[in-house]
Amino acid sequence: MGFAIIGLIIAAVVFLPGIWVQRVLTRYSRPDDRYSGTGAELARLLLDRYDMDGVTVEETDQGDHYDPVEKAVRLTPEKYGGKSLTAITVAAHEVGHALQDHKGYKPLKYRTHLVKTTQKFEKLGAGILMVSPFIGALTHVPGLGILMFLGGLMTLGTSTLVHLLTLPTEIDASFNRALPMLNENEILIPSDKKHARKLLKAAAFTYVSASLTSLLNIARWFAILRR
Repeated sequence: MGFAIIGLIIAAVVFLPGIWVQRVLTRYSRPDDRYSGTGAELARLLLDRYDMDGVTVEETDQGDHYDPVEKAVRLTPEKYGGKSLTAITVAAHEVGHALQDHKGYKPLKYRTHLVKTTQKFEKLGAGILMVSPFIGALTHVPGLGILMFLGGLMTLGTSTLVHLLTLPTEIDASFNRALPMLNENEILIPSDKKHARKLLKAAAFTYVSASLTSLLNIARWFAILRR
């Protein structure tokens, strides 16, 4: 009974944030013509207005994000060409990251370095996962399951750690950058302001919710390997 309760708590922690984020983003993606301009057009407007004309706005299928190395705000198709409240607000959030970069916001710089470092661990973890079965077949080394678990942890767990540690950076992009820009430029329809705050919170938690799900995959691997 106790393990069942613990399992339910873990499942809630892992899945509920992601469900909430997607629910909020989907809810305000309709109507898709609520605003006269697209997410890409708003991003371009804000970038130019805040002296970031060197930052580009691009369409991507790799998730909405700001690339501090290439100096690019990248939006998924539904945000790039969409005119919904979700498209407008998410675009502003990503411009918020660009503004952090423009203003020399140190936590963003730390995150950029942290991401580069963790990418090395992820590659190492992937390498361990690839060679572990061959090592096991050739040598029958005991504890191979632990080695594979560590490989999975390095591959998936490091990105989760980065997103958790840098959550304050996401919150700053939403509420100290994006929201003031939207208000100062009178972008939002007055009745949308309270909904925009909810969307900005969802935007801040997007990567955290996705990475939490990856932790469950690690737990599944470990359970299988222990059999």
